[in-house]
Amino acid sequence: MSTATEPRRDTPARTRATHTAPSFWASVWLVSSREIASRLRSKAFLISTGILLLIAVGSVVAGGILSANTSTTQVAVVGTASAVVGESSGLTAVPADDVAAAEALVRDGTVAAAVVPDDSLLGVSVIALDSPPSDVMSALSVSPAVELLEPAAQGGFLVYLVALGFGLVFFMSALTFGSTIAQSVVEEKQTRVVEILMTTIPVRALLAGKVVGNSIMAFGQIVAIALLVGIGMAITGQRVLLADLGPAIGWFAVFFAFGFVMIAALFAATASMVSRQEDVGTTTAPVTYLVMLPYILVIIFNDNPLVMAIMSYVPFSAPVGMPVRIFLGTAEWWEPILSLVILAFTTAGVILFGSRIYRNSLLRMGGRVTYKQALRG
Repeated sequence: MSTATEPRRDTPARTRATHTAPSFWASVWLVSSREIASRLRSKAFLISTGILLLIAVGSVVAGGILSANTSTTQVAVVGTASAVVGESSGLTAVPADDVAAAEALVRDGTVAAAVVPDDSLLGVSVIALDSPPSDVMSALSVSPAVELLEPAAQGGFLVYLVALGFGLVFFMSALTFGSTIAQSVVEEKQTRVVEILMTTIPVRALLAGKVVGNSIMAFGQIVAIALLVGIGMAITGQRVLLADLGPAIGWFAVFFAFGFVMIAALFAATASMVSRQEDVGTTTAPVTYLVMLPYILVIIFNDNPLVMAIMSYVPFSAPVGMPVRIFLGTAEWWEPILSLVILAFTTAGVILFGSRIYRNSLLRMGGRVTYKQALRG
């Protein structure tokens, strides 16, 4: 007597269970989300961000204190303009017979500026020697047009502070986040976590996720600093300086976005060439120098038009050089656009270069991978 063996019936869940790998962009977002969460949990990141924000607030407060002039400022007045000056606290009117006499008082330094009547809607305008008198403009109850007798560049010390600010913010943000990317790459490689990640996530997505995640955090840091500086200047009465500095800050944010992506790709690529944390500093040193160079140059040559012009077109220094030139008013309207296009194409090329090194070096353990090995695969 034979018995029929009934075939085993698996449940649909067992027979049809499949594991679908995430798409490229889903993988990028997974990696970038992990990077963002890791940065937000890092005490070092929170402390460095706090220091940057404190420096930004402190510089604005210091500028407000220095710009606050408790003594009155002498201004020459002609005719009906004396009524406008009389209503403004902090200004002392020095009568002048006519506009020519008022200009003479401005040229010989007797007065800081002259307020004269004109045909505008406000009825008055301001005459100054070489730069807009911010103390006079802020003291007046109206905002008249300014005529400069001997137009000059921004004040040397102010230019130095602005250049130092742009250089310092770019240097600290790029170095902080770039070093974080490098350490993350080597840590994953050293612990062989990267081998597990690569079973489900493409190498390009892994690199892109690290760059995107840290770029979002770095750009957010820059936006926070820009907002704090803008609000602080408005509150402390530095509206004239804010009007001059505002366009430069906006362009700095745009240039920083492209420049940091370029720097981040290089940090990730060079870090993938080693397998130990002790070797990170050596292999990423060339990228660190590229980050430090604009900071050093802008401190030494901020008053050198030729050097600043060259810096504004070199991709690694353009995020600092071009905003400074925009603040100085020495850049034509098309120059920031051209410089940004050069930076964008350079960034794209660096990403391709860095991704090749990253892909060919990530699974190489042991000694340091040479550039020849990394590029050849």
